[in-house]
Amino acid sequence: MKTIIAALMGALLLIVILAASGLVYARSTGLSARPTPGAVETRAARSVRRLAVPAELRGRTNPEPKTAEVLEQMRAHYANQCSICHANDGSGDTDIGRGLYPKVPDMRAAATQELSDGELFYIIEFGVRFTGMPAWGDGSSEGETIGWNLVHFIRRLPSLTPDEIAEIEQLNPKSP
Repeated sequence: MKTIIAALMGALLLIVILAASGLVYARSTGLSARPTPGAVETRAARSVRRLAVPAELRGRTNPEPKTAEVLEQMRAHYANQCSICHANDGSGDTDIGRGLYPKVPDMRAAATQELSDGELFYIIEFGVRFTGMPAWGDGSSEGETIGWNLVHFIRRLPSLTPDEIAEIEQLNPKSP
């Protein structure tokens, strides 16, 4: 009986400490979206995201063939749907990308490029909670094909040519 009471008291103490830490964090940051997340918060978020991706999907390689036509179609799709947050070059350096918390990642960087095909697909298809990344997938086979093809394009971002970036800019939606 004493062991159960001690365990309950320990759990209660842990909850109080976590709640107090959360309150201190919220008061000190104001929960502002302006600062860049710290190293601990970034590492924790990436770990949770990795755990959220089902293992069988995490290990999948892209089942769609990568062709010049696919890359061209995805360049147009990216320009229309993704570049407003992720920028024409994949840097995330846009008004929206800089304003989100956490900031939109530089998709050319190792932190993104080292994700497995399955992890990238999962992020596109299901989004990432508590970030600005929506779930774009609708569960259809056509939607999944687009998601996998976008993975090919994301892999291409680090080596886009200036001409390709200019083409994406020309394909960006224009405000009336």
